[in-house]
Amino acid sequence: MSVVQILEYDTKRAGEVETLMNEWRTQTQSKSPVKHEIVAKHHARSDHYMAILEFPTYEDAQRSNKLPETDQFTARMAELCEGTIAFVDYDVIRDKS
Repeated sequence: MSVVQILEYDTKRAGEVETLMNEWRTQTQSKSPVKHEIVAKHHARSDHYMAILEFPTYEDAQRSNKLPETDQFTARMAELCEGTIAFVDYDVIRDKS
């Protein structure tokens, strides 16, 4: 069963966050099996975002969380955001296109 990790955050530095996410994806390409990634901006709250990362399994997501590159990403992301970043895991129970 696949799992999605959701990061919900506020930032006025969205371009820098996107660059950081791109760098993390490049650095972890052979180590982190992200199947799908979506970043969305809140329609009414212009500085509020959500990143959704889909992994094949919960175990894959947890291995990705333990990478040194992920620790570096999280620390840098905290510097670019206002307030806390919410990190949540969800099991995918329905996936239709």
